[in-house]
Amino acid sequence: MTHTCCACTGCACHAHHGEEKTFWAAYRGLAAAAALFIAALFMGKWPWVQLAFCVVSWGIAGREVVFHALRGLVKGDFLDENFLMTLATVGAFCLGEYPEAAAVMLFYQIGEAFQERAAGNSRRSIRALLALRPAFARVWRGETWQKVAPEDVKVGEVIAVYPGERVPLDGTVTDGAAFADTSALTGESVPKRLETGDTALGGFVCKDGKLTLQVARVYGQSATAKVLELVEHAAGKKARAEKFISRFARWYTPLVVAGAVLVAVVPPLLVPDATFKTWVSRALVFLVVSCPCALVLSVPLGFFGGIGGAAKNGILIKGGNFVEALARLKILAADKTGTLTKGVFKVTAVAPLSCTAPELLEICALAEAASNHPVAAALRVAYGKPVEPARVKDVREIAGKGVSAQVDGQTVLVGKAAFLLESGISIPPQAAGSVFCAQDGKYIGSVTVSDEIKADATRAVQALKKEGIEKVVMLTGDNAAAAEPVAKALQVDGFRADLLPAQKVAEVERLQQQTAGTVAFVGDGINDAPVLARADVGIAMGALGSDAAVEAADVVLMTDEPLKIAQAVALARFTLKVVRQNIVFALAVKAAILALGAGGAATLWEAVFADVGVSVVAVLNAIRPLKYQPKEK
Repeated sequence: MTHTCCACTGCACHAHHGEEKTFWAAYRGLAAAAALFIAALFMGKWPWVQLAFCVVSWGIAGREVVFHALRGLVKGDFLDENFLMTLATVGAFCLGEYPEAAAVMLFYQIGEAFQERAAGNSRRSIRALLALRPAFARVWRGETWQKVAPEDVKVGEVIAVYPGERVPLDGTVTDGAAFADTSALTGESVPKRLETGDTALGGFVCKDGKLTLQVARVYGQSATAKVLELVEHAAGKKARAEKFISRFARWYTPLVVAGAVLVAVVPPLLVPDATFKTWVSRALVFLVVSCPCALVLSVPLGFFGGIGGAAKNGILIKGGNFVEALARLKILAADKTGTLTKGVFKVTAVAPLSCTAPELLEICALAEAASNHPVAAALRVAYGKPVEPARVKDVREIAGKGVSAQVDGQTVLVGKAAFLLESGISIPPQAAGSVFCAQDGKYIGSVTVSDEIKADATRAVQALKKEGIEKVVMLTGDNAAAAEPVAKALQVDGFRADLLPAQKVAEVERLQQQTAGTVAFVGDGINDAPVLARADVGIAMGALGSDAAVEAADVVLMTDEPLKIAQAVALARFTLKVVRQNIVFALAVKAAILALGAGGAATLWEAVFADVGVSVVAVLNAIRPLKYQPKEK
């Protein structure tokens, strides 16, 4: 990642624009400059010798700063911190303050070296997190195993993964069994058991056995590639705080230079006994302490650290703007099936009206024979017999409503109560259930299909309330009979049932009008793509490997744990807290030293230590989100 400074095009901390020099290479030059500077301190009796030592020390420490200042001057874009440092130190030399001039440049560069080291460690941590890119794939070709680039492997080919190796591409296990380390993708430390028929995703590490896989996706569509692309491009989307710093820096440096000129010129002209030497010295203090590097580097680095820290915990956030939106979250709307519940349905009650329970199940299972909806699968399981396709004709599935089919020559409708009512079929007031059935225009009974609540769903709702979320609501396409028990068990603040995708969008828009904060929607990322896109923050749950989820959502949770929603909010708020700390700390210290410098109470020594100290502290603070660990896992 390359940091760019909007106030300067060539500041020392960004001088290499992505080509990171090593800390020790910088250290050797600074060590030589420091040795000469220390020697100069003992040469006070010989001013010309001291001047020579200080000039050489200044030249070694500040050669890059001076170079970029001169280059900016030639290009006409010189109002940056390189110019500030060069102007301040040259001015100090002109005033005869030789050690101070060398000290300003030397300690400034020492601070920059430590900043680069801290920023480099942050980038290396992200790269270590992103060490998912496989070096090779072992593919069966020509009656032998061949090592090839993962990008060259095609769908359907067979690959082998040995113990200790990383799975290179998404695929289905065709032979072997092993425990897999999934932490790089999901943030989970507990290994996952993979056996024949299971899906293994690129990025998993095979721990204790050999696996043979049939490739399901080319490398560019694999889970590994998606994670790499998301995290590598996340920093390009700036948060409001980053945009503020960019705008601030563009105005800040010219104002500082103008202020320094006024400090140097106005008092000697207006105040009796004021000398130019005194006020020029104070103006130099003004220039040194005003360098904006602490803000320009630490604020983007803070958001970058937050994105990296989230990725370590299996949460992919697509940009700093979404970190900030999560931090301002006030209302969370959640889908039910597959988000708060497991999405594994089973028939818990059968209420026939004009037939027997087995007959009702048989009719429902036949009508739903071709559907891949989880409720349809539960009905077929409850029926318990093979479905005879010849008995079913003219099947028509209406998304979000139900199924119409000819079963044994009779017209059958199976679905929501509203679906039957729209078809002119009356339902007895006492009828209850989640699936209603009619045959040849007459209601014949209902079936209740229940879904199990996820183990951590209740804790997730409680954790969100602790984070200050004002309202957690459930929006579901299921009927009220199925939704109400789940809503009560989870103690959410409300629910709406029987919602089509467009109605979910309308509900989210209504919630957005109720708060000055942001509204998030969490769903499976496939059926809920419209509402994920409409919410201030769209969160895809358990979306590992889902193209639709990655495309539609702003935040992607790699596992299906609702508790990760609360973890994402907590991390976002921690990140924003760190960014604000840096802004307030840097501006407060600089304002104090500027005031002291203008009053003559601070010298160049205090100015440089204040500037370097603020920069180092701000950068070290900025990388804290990268190490963030959720309080509850």
